[in-house]
Amino acid sequence: MSIELKRAYETPHSNDGYRVLVDGIWPRGVSKEEAKIDEWRKEVAPSSELRKVFHNGSLDWSDFRRRYLKELTPYREALRELAQRAKKERVTLVFASKDERRNNAEVLRQYLNMLK
Repeated sequence: MSIELKRAYETPHSNDGYRVLVDGIWPRGVSKEEAKIDEWRKEVAPSSELRKVFHNGSLDWSDFRRRYLKELTPYREALRELAQRAKKERVTLVFASKDERRNNAEVLRQYLNMLK
């Protein structure tokens, strides 16, 4: 199937499949009922330090991506299970970032696709 991305502030749909929140902090103003999250993988979110330096502009996209991929290394086997699920059904990675192209969910999707 596929791995899709969706902002936490967008309305969930049944075609989202298995919804996984991939942020370390619950999205502000979104109730758990509204979010319809099947799994919250906060351990695979970027570290607070990495997130802060990226969002304040101290780190460019390529450096963020490289450092975040390094942070994901200890979770490789745990994430392999999620990658295998995405072979069988649609998985939607849910994130809160305003930037829909350059965010941790995009990097995580690339990482999961390498594990498939």
